[in-house]
Amino acid sequence: MKATRIAVRLAFSLMAGLSVITVAQSGVFAQDGHGSHMTAAPENSARTSALVQAVREATRRFQDPAVALAENYVPTFGCVSGSSEGQMGVHFVNFGLVFDNVIDVAHPDVLLYEPLPNNRFRLTGADYLVLSAPWNAANNGTPPQLMGQLFHLFEAPNRFGLPEFYTLHVWAWKDNPQGTFANWNPTVSCDAFNPDSH
Repeated sequence: MKATRIAVRLAFSLMAGLSVITVAQSGVFAQDGHGSHMTAAPENSARTSALVQAVREATRRFQDPAVALAENYVPTFGCVSGSSEGQMGVHFVNFGLVFDNVIDVAHPDVLLYEPLPNNRFRLTGADYLVLSAPWNAANNGTPPQLMGQLFHLFEAPNRFGLPEFYTLHVWAWKDNPQGTFANWNPTVSCDAFNPDSH
């Protein structure tokens, strides 16, 4: 676990440095008071099923969190909760994938886990994430999408300390009554999270 702590510290240092560079290059970001707003289209059942199946195929091996750790996914941000909206759970982030400005269903940037008693974790889904400034520069300002599903925009400043970014949560392993691609899931619980175990 010492290696994991070092990786987390390194990741935060990289994120802080990137944040300064990105803000300097792209100026001040607008904020709507909510920290994020949706650009996502309504769910299409056939398209949703295809995307969920693709995410399941890409993440099945990560049901064992040890596999995620071995593949450079680092638990970050604690257990993210949104009070009345629900929770996101624990984000295992692969910072190499976050900073590559590529969206690939087979390589999610973030794995989502729900903490369980006795320091265990249940895979609930995946999160695809790109920073908006480099994405917009490379794509003429066209918002990202994955298999036809548009991403959400999280403006800066935000609770994660990241520059403005686009994100798409795919709740492939746990149903979400708010929708397969909603940011928050009211069926996820952070009650069993133990911050001292990381």
